[in-house]
Amino acid sequence: MSPEEVLANSGNAAWMLMSASLVLLMTPGVAFFYGGMSRSKSVLNMMMMSFGAMAVIATVYVLWGWSMSYGTQDIGGIFANPFEFFGLKDTITDADGNFIAGAFGYPNVIDVAFQVTFAIITTALISGALAERVKFGTWMLFSGVWVTIVYFPLAHMVWGGGLLSGSEDGLAAKIFGTTDDGDGGLVASVAPIDFAGGTVVHINAGIAAFVLAVIIGKRAGFGKTAYRPHNLPFVMLGAALLWFGWFGFNAGSAFAADGNAGLAWVNTTSATAAAILGWLLTERIRDGRATSLGAASGAVAGLVAITPAAGALSPVGSLALGAVAGILSALAVGLKFKFGYDDSLDVVGVHLVSGLWGTVAIGFFGTSTGLFYGGDYKQLVVQFVIAAFALVFTGILTAIIAFALKPMGWRVSAETEAQGIDEGEHAETAYDLV
Repeated sequence: MSPEEVLANSGNAAWMLMSASLVLLMTPGVAFFYGGMSRSKSVLNMMMMSFGAMAVIATVYVLWGWSMSYGTQDIGGIFANPFEFFGLKDTITDADGNFIAGAFGYPNVIDVAFQVTFAIITTALISGALAERVKFGTWMLFSGVWVTIVYFPLAHMVWGGGLLSGSEDGLAAKIFGTTDDGDGGLVASVAPIDFAGGTVVHINAGIAAFVLAVIIGKRAGFGKTAYRPHNLPFVMLGAALLWFGWFGFNAGSAFAADGNAGLAWVNTTSATAAAILGWLLTERIRDGRATSLGAASGAVAGLVAITPAAGALSPVGSLALGAVAGILSALAVGLKFKFGYDDSLDVVGVHLVSGLWGTVAIGFFGTSTGLFYGGDYKQLVVQFVIAAFALVFTGILTAIIAFALKPMGWRVSAETEAQGIDEGEHAETAYDLV
């Protein structure tokens, strides 16, 4: 990039570096959120699963993750050639040592920084369904395999010009045809909308969590033991860090310090606030009390729901979206007891349910193409298709990976589970009470 180009894009570059840092902070936020929801004898393991995911995925992303997600050598619309930019070759600087400009004008390496944080947190989210019973080594290996086989391809399909994007070869174009993009090319006449990761992050993590919870099995005592959060202030702190970091997640996905980023910021706050109210109202009617755990969980449900829709809705539409998300997730977290799957920390009830709702609801609330704003049914159909595809794609591949790792062993011993996974897996305890 020339000095003039660097200067012209310095504001956007600064915003995107800040956004990448905010999104990276979300994974320690998840660690506090999940750690507080766990019992005291498993809090360290729960937090270590998030930190372990950070270590594994940041490593493989540099090696082949960026290339698989955003490489130019598309393979069947599913993923890009992992060797094209292996080790970030030809990604940072050109032959003359100048920084390569990315698609949004600022140096391409900044986009690498931003995107790796999404891969990290998506994987870390899955861990909440596996609390207190999974070997740390198996989790670490799973993280690297899953992000390679599932996350990178899905990121390519949605954001890298693949099968679930608005490209002329994508599913949306095959359903409703193409139109001129204004530059001599063709794009889908009705493009899928996933502003910051409804399919790539939340549906992806949520259905993977469900599949693993079913295959690995329940904790000892599930349905009989009261698994109460050991530290609700940790849960509240984790929710606060997530909300703060989510401004990088959503507003950063505008890829510029502009009005779209501002709209995403306002919509994110609106939906989150409404979701807290929706969750607390549901608790009050159902249980007679509004709880701090409900407030924190409602905030996350709202953040999840608005993620795919942050740039496509009005603030009023975001309020409606968030309120429904809070209610739906508050009701959905109890389904694990009805159907007998041990989603320990409600990844399915919050991330899958609100992620599905947020993705599909764009077809209703989208200000350009939604049914409630004068649009027709086409956007709703496209949103449903990409959500369903993500469910099936991730569900099948996660099951294959889970069964393939069974010889390594998923479960800790019954003795370790009883005495506490922190001591058994890490030879540590969170609290020295002697």
